[in-house]
Amino acid sequence: MSLRVFRRLVPRGAAALGAERPVQKAGVHVSAAARLQYGWLAYVLGERTTPRLKRHSKIISVDGNLASGKGALAQELAHKLGMLYMPEADSFYLDRMNGEKQPLPASFSGMCSLEKFYLEPNAADGNSYRLQLWMYQMRLLQYSDALQHLLTTGQGVVLERSPFSDMVFLDAMSKLGYVRKECVQHYQEVKALSITEFLPPHLVVYLDVPAEDVQKKLKQSSKSFLHNVPLSYLKSIEDSYKKTFLPQISETSEVLTYDGTQDVEKVAEDIEYLKFDKGPWLEQDDVTFHHMRMLVEDKQAVASLPSIPKFLPEITIGAHEYDATYYAYRSLPGKKYAPGYNADVGDKLIWLK
Repeated sequence: MSLRVFRRLVPRGAAALGAERPVQKAGVHVSAAARLQYGWLAYVLGERTTPRLKRHSKIISVDGNLASGKGALAQELAHKLGMLYMPEADSFYLDRMNGEKQPLPASFSGMCSLEKFYLEPNAADGNSYRLQLWMYQMRLLQYSDALQHLLTTGQGVVLERSPFSDMVFLDAMSKLGYVRKECVQHYQEVKALSITEFLPPHLVVYLDVPAEDVQKKLKQSSKSFLHNVPLSYLKSIEDSYKKTFLPQISETSEVLTYDGTQDVEKVAEDIEYLKFDKGPWLEQDDVTFHHMRMLVEDKQAVASLPSIPKFLPEITIGAHEYDATYYAYRSLPGKKYAPGYNADVGDKLIWLK
């Protein structure tokens, strides 16, 4: 039985994202409590996407190596352009989006550990590939959130990385022997079947910081497990960006490249001069946007896209372990039933009175 996103990821309903000034950050906008949800009836009754799309109704991905300054630039750029800022997804992205007060144990979040990867990248239990595959799924879900927000509100979104650039880490892992070639083949198959369902970012902003400078910054990090990240790993990520990702994404998206000290005013000014005259976004209309909205609001459907029934020791668990993990999750407070129906966390049900 292949490892997959086996718990209820997110409900199907959709509610509005919280908007905060001066900088807007992504919040929970998917809720089972939502009463009004976009669907076929909304489209039939005249709900259309194109009228709300303006000049800055764009998806912008800020990319770069570790500790390259992506977060700061992305946040400042979002504020400057009046867009929504989404911090980079981590392995606990689902827990935050589901409103968990504390991250759930790793056994419910991909059975992987980022800290273990940096301390023991060649771990025999396959942690490295489990982490890579789980992070791709998290980025895919976050990207669907970004698209949903854009198509629903017309407000653009600035992301730190996207599922389109996620492969730079797999390339580096493969080059250094952290994952087997069978895992690389599996990842390529998973990505080919899932990423084609989504439109690419309108713009990729790449921060070109030398790997040597990145390593120096990591040694100053408050996270001790980042102090000894190999320079070869950082250089491999840099090479993958420059030789593979950027040439590929430039065929469908605008690309701007800067050094890590670039001023946000300059970036915003350069964006205003872009024509955005290429890529599949130009081919979209209200019909195709309708189908895209139907997909991205259905998080169960999004989560199922990367799930391919294939045996790989790194991502495969036995039926007994799967069963035990499933019931362990269901035994957590508020997880036995759908949200709103769990008396153990204070849900008030008429028939319990």
